Amino acid sequence: MKKNFATIAAMAVALLASAAFAEAKDTLTIDLPNDAATLDPHLQWNTDSYSVYRNIFDNLLTRDASGEIVPQIATKWTYDNDTTITFKIRDDVTFQDGSKLTADDVAFSINRIIDPALKSPQLSQFNQIDKAEVVDPTTVKVTTKSAYPALLAQLVKLSIVPKAYVEKVGDQEFNLKPLGSGPYKVTEWKKGIETDLDAYDNYWRGKPPFAHVVFRAVPDVSTRIADLKTGKADLIRDVPPDQTDSVKTASDTQLLSVPTERVGYLYINAEAGATKDLKVREAIAYAIDKQGLVDALLEGYGKPVNVMGAEPIFGYTDQVKGYDYNPEKAKELIKEAGAEGGKLEFLTSPSYSRAMVEAIQQMLNDVGLDVSISSSDQATFLKRRQGDADNAGSLAIGAWSCACQDADGIIYPLYRSGSIWAKYSNPKYDELVDKARSTLDVNERKDLYAKAYEILRQDVPGLGLYQVYALYGASKSLDWKPSANEAMFVMDMSWKQ
Repeated sequence: MKKNFATIAAMAVALLASAAFAEAKDTLTIDLPNDAATLDPHLQWNTDSYSVYRNIFDNLLTRDASGEIVPQIATKWTYDNDTTITFKIRDDVTFQDGSKLTADDVAFSINRIIDPALKSPQLSQFNQIDKAEVVDPTTVKVTTKSAYPALLAQLVKLSIVPKAYVEKVGDQEFNLKPLGSGPYKVTEWKKGIETDLDAYDNYWRGKPPFAHVVFRAVPDVSTRIADLKTGKADLIRDVPPDQTDSVKTASDTQLLSVPTERVGYLYINAEAGATKDLKVREAIAYAIDKQGLVDALLEGYGKPVNVMGAEPIFGYTDQVKGYDYNPEKAKELIKEAGAEGGKLEFLTSPSYSRAMVEAIQQMLNDVGLDVSISSSDQATFLKRRQGDADNAGSLAIGAWSCACQDADGIIYPLYRSGSIWAKYSNPKYDELVDKARSTLDVNERKDLYAKAYEILRQDVPGLGLYQVYALYGASKSLDWKPSANEAMFVMDMSWKQ
């Protein structure tokens, strides 16, 4: 009898503890390396911003767990011809102020992001679109400037914003007080500290899994890991590879990992400073030991690449030879260029591995260059990186993903003349990538991208370093499977039963 009573008592305690946990954990807390640079989904598209605002807005299309493009706000689509596609729009979606989402909002969102006056950093990924027109309240027709094979892949990223609200409050106020149709609405944005979200009760896909979500800016990785282990955070992004064991072996935490389409890369300024000299850029390429970086710093969570791309990306090729690690050759080229002791500014932010940046700095200093690191918050880093060549540094670390799995979303915005990201120009390269984004012939596109990658190898305006593996630390109570496109969709998360 005593044994039965003890068992019943233990069960009661467990049930009470479970109920207490459920009551206490109506809030999901996520630590990010940085605050969102913007909450306007048509402006910055960096990972910290996207992680937050993707939960505030719905997209026209999305990808399922297998990576296939599937409907979201659009229910279906048909190609009328090579340059015209018609989308049918859901008629049961409301924005978080209760107003109905219609084709007007979809057409407005597309036309807004391609408007040069908005100065969207995403413009190069959408500028093959000529216009979007409303056919009726649930139908939108999109016309492209030419056949555009990557259109649907790019539209996966297009968030729908409310036309009436944006026009009423203006772009600046909309960024501060965004309004979407997604599962969570903004209650407060404490810049540099956190963004607080509440569930939108009338969300068309059903009840969001948590009543509240808090995204906190925690630049220090040790603090993020400590927050996770003490329960102050339920999910953290960007666990360094050398600290994965700490997360895996803790009693209440788990490590979540997935290979992604993201590419770790080194930007090299081809239009200003010492790196304007091709021999210096070639020397940099020979000086970097990619396999050594992967082995020493990524601990198996990454894979060296020879080009700006990885296997999940259409147009990626393994036929273009990279630069072998050859520091002696690098020294010779620097001497030929008369660049011994040449000063290079290396831009970075807390979003990127400091150890990786310092390792690359050491490799370049070892071959005769003088590299200094300039670290800033992510917003300042992006402003400089996207600005004039004279103020964009000589080098910058990067980790690029277009979430489109197409070379058009990677090497076009990074290196096409006129792009805010490109500090480089080559008419032959431009011709190849322009043609690749305007033909529907799959084999022709592959051939064009192979040639474009070869030009990038010769001109060295940047270097693909490695395929990135996403690494998250999570509470063992959290049920979530991360995806290759790094979409931190809270609707896909829940507490384990």
